[in-house]
Amino acid sequence: MKFPRGVSGERLVRVLKSLGYEEVRQRGSHLRLQHVGPPRHSVSVPMHDQLRTGTLHAILSDVARMRSISIETLIGQL
Repeated sequence: MKFPRGVSGERLVRVLKSLGYEEVRQRGSHLRLQHVGPPRHSVSVPMHDQLRTGTLHAILSDVARMRSISIETLIGQL
């Protein structure tokens, strides 16, 4: 599946919140989210208008691995 282009940080945060992630803090343009349920996991999302494809891929891969879901499922929610 091809990664979508032009995904904003806000859009990605909405998807992560639907998976149970909560905002912990923000420093500059980066928002830190954390999932408390086993296993505990934190991820940092740059709040830019358009995320780079590599950044989006890295975040989605990390979340998919920790939450035991497929990257395709996450892309479908974007």
